[in-house]
Amino acid sequence: MRLKYILLSVLCLFCIIAFSKASQAQNPESGRNVPYGKIGWSTFLRGGYLHQFKTDIDNGGEFSVDRFFVQGGVTYSPQIRRSVSLALGYGYDGYDFSGSGGFGALQPWSSINSYRLSTPVRWGFDDKWTLFFIPTLRFTAESGADLDDAVQAGGFGGFSYRFSDRLTLGPGIGVLTQIEDSASVFPVLLIDWKITDRLSLKTGRGTGATLGPGLALDWRASEKWSLSLGGRYERLRFRLDEQGVSPDGVGEDRSFPLFAGISYTHSPRFQVSLIGGVEVGGKLSISDKDGNEIVKESYDTAPFIGLAFSLRL
Repeated sequence: MRLKYILLSVLCLFCIIAFSKASQAQNPESGRNVPYGKIGWSTFLRGGYLHQFKTDIDNGGEFSVDRFFVQGGVTYSPQIRRSVSLALGYGYDGYDFSGSGGFGALQPWSSINSYRLSTPVRWGFDDKWTLFFIPTLRFTAESGADLDDAVQAGGFGGFSYRFSDRLTLGPGIGVLTQIEDSASVFPVLLIDWKITDRLSLKTGRGTGATLGPGLALDWRASEKWSLSLGGRYERLRFRLDEQGVSPDGVGEDRSFPLFAGISYTHSPRFQVSLIGGVEVGGKLSISDKDGNEIVKESYDTAPFIGLAFSLRL
């Protein structure tokens, strides 16, 4: 478990750096203001919390989830359209199963921990073409499980072309190995379309702790306030501990979250959002330690609500 404490220590360091820079930006005597999108070094901190309300599982039982994610990192930009980042994140998904029969009565898992390391690269070749590449390493496991058996690795890559000041478009693809399963391969549309001066459609990193890719339609109501509608696909697959219904097995939760949100932009550096929506098409499954599926159940539409923030200095 030494890796767990190393990753958490580095994340805490990122948080300390970010808040230290925030203090400097707000206090003229402690240093100059740090511009957003500046050339050189910068730090970022973002995260969110979601509560997924109790919902019924087919063939018996019910469950709810509390999801939390925080990510910190540093970015170096040699030019305004080029950047390389180092990001470290931690996610927590706390499941509460109940019921006298079916999947809920199995009490298959409770607390899931995710540790993620990525190095996002954005490289503009000219004022039209830009390369995006995000290699990533993840460790996702129930509390008490061995992180060495919970490794997932892969990345996302793509190109975008700037057709005009209003439209940037391009293809992308993601590949991520799965615990005791075939690698997940998914296409992504990279889009930044300013439909009007206030309305835009963008590829987003998502609102939940799993940070799944998706699309969001944003309407800028004013300089400070904006509204959004969006959706994405999520798949959370993780190693189970030695004590449960499937010792050292694999659990999975997949769904399609649809959400609406309202965001307040305090400055180009800081934004906070209130989010609400529903998880549709949800499925839970349990596999043995070799990846052979034991049981799989669908669950009803599950409403959720939460908060998200983003800080960059």
